[in-house]
Amino acid sequence: MEGQAAETNHRAETVVRAELCLSAEQGPETTAYSQKRCLFLPMEVWQEAQKLLALAAPAFLSQLMIFLISIVSSIFCGHLGKVELDAVSLAITIINITGVAVGTGLAGACDTLISQTFGGSNLKLVGIILQRGILILLLFCFPCWALLINTESILLLFRQDPEVSKLTQIYVLIFLPALPAAFLYQLLAKYLQNQGIIYPQVLTGFIANIFNALFNYILLYVLGLGVMGSACANTVSQFIQMILLFLYIVWRRLYADTWGGWSQACFEEWGAFIRLAVASMLMLCIEWWAFEISMFLAGVLGMVDLAAQAIIYQVAIVVYLIPLGLCIAGSIRVGHGLGAGNTEQAKRSALVVLCMTELCALLSGILLATLKDVVAYIFTSDPNIVALVSYVLPVYSACLLFDACVAACGGILRGSGKLKVGAISHTVGYYVIGLPLGISLMFAAKLGIIGFWFGILACGIAQSIFLIIFVFKIDWKRASEEAQTRASERVEIPQKIDNKPSVYQEGCPTEQGDVDPGNVESIEFSQSSTSSEGTSPTPAGAAQHTRTLILTRGLALGCAVGTLIIGIVIRLSV
Repeated sequence: MEGQAAETNHRAETVVRAELCLSAEQGPETTAYSQKRCLFLPMEVWQEAQKLLALAAPAFLSQLMIFLISIVSSIFCGHLGKVELDAVSLAITIINITGVAVGTGLAGACDTLISQTFGGSNLKLVGIILQRGILILLLFCFPCWALLINTESILLLFRQDPEVSKLTQIYVLIFLPALPAAFLYQLLAKYLQNQGIIYPQVLTGFIANIFNALFNYILLYVLGLGVMGSACANTVSQFIQMILLFLYIVWRRLYADTWGGWSQACFEEWGAFIRLAVASMLMLCIEWWAFEISMFLAGVLGMVDLAAQAIIYQVAIVVYLIPLGLCIAGSIRVGHGLGAGNTEQAKRSALVVLCMTELCALLSGILLATLKDVVAYIFTSDPNIVALVSYVLPVYSACLLFDACVAACGGILRGSGKLKVGAISHTVGYYVIGLPLGISLMFAAKLGIIGFWFGILACGIAQSIFLIIFVFKIDWKRASEEAQTRASERVEIPQKIDNKPSVYQEGCPTEQGDVDPGNVESIEFSQSSTSSEGTSPTPAGAAQHTRTLILTRGLALGCAVGTLIIGIVIRLSV
């Protein structure tokens, strides 16, 4: 009975995912139905908004859970002393910008690949994409480790306090084993997220935060381990978060329709994955690094400016999670629509997510501007800091409108596979317009930290104009063809590990009508394994191809390990 109940639940979940991710066929009944209106909006727009909200709400919560782990660590370290608190805050910042941001950005390739492939109903390819992501992200851990083990030397190079630098290095070294866990958690989250499954990330993130708070209390207050205790708590929490999500996937059989076992195909098509992954990483890291640079610059101005900038930065992160949730939802819906060949749904999703994101940003901005004299008291009672935060918040509220627009456009770019455009836009926006102008206003014009936010405002305006024009000029038909090409790759599955029929095999309708996505186990090795005429490779050709794969992937592993060795040599010699 339990097995039957589990199978029924699995099938029900898959039905919900299929209904959420694939739009209805454009038949006569749908056309007539879409002419109805709800609250002065076409019914199809209202339905799209509901689907976006159904994805955005848990996406917001899942991102909040990730954010809270580092915040809780900082809060527990507040009693340790100024040096210890500075070291923990600095360590978390360094881990984020040189580690977590890299892994999160690289995993963003799945926002394009998995969403489009799932929309195109080539479900077994989703599992192969996950396998490629696991291998590639684990390789990227090595260069990240090479940087992190030299944290103290880098901080001293930038004239940071020696004692703070030493404690920061201790924290970072303890965290090193958790970096692969953090990377894999992001990848598993993307794997589920782009199939329209997000609540497991909320649940596992909530449990991980409870464990994190408990470990921090025991290690800091009971055992008195200080910075080392905080680092250990963070490290264990990262492993718990990843393991819980993995166990949940296995327990609820969320892998059943997409996982066909490990295959040689996971070594294929790395170039396509890495191109999207690097562009996605740049989109995230360029923005993240710009705001971290602002913290160093604010420190030059004095302690009041640094404290005020830190408060505004924390507020900005929390408020930004709302448009970020909608950005994730928009990416999923656009990717599914393009992968399924439904360009009308993709266009509608793009337009609706833009409008919803701007509406949320407008309401959040008005609320922040109204409460500008109150917000700072959540963090401090120092009148000078409170006054400066109150002075700057209205400018940030204006920035939020344009940042939200950029976030929504970024989600559309991810779903449509136009990540390179987003990377270029962020690079020019932040490092050609925003930072140069902001730094000039901070120091040359002597405006202080409000000058930085004026620079960010100019960056947001420029990016919004460019990205909106680009989004409205997207050739959706061509984007859909590109998405379907990505989703059409056929892979050789070694064996079917789950003989239970999926809901698709039971006859659940899709937009393709006669496509049986639950049974897409292919004949061909991969796109790159076949000749231009589409014939199967000869045994000799397959053997040569395998040798080439072994050589190239072996070189990739060698380069990754080599960077770590160089990092170790630098650490030992400095």
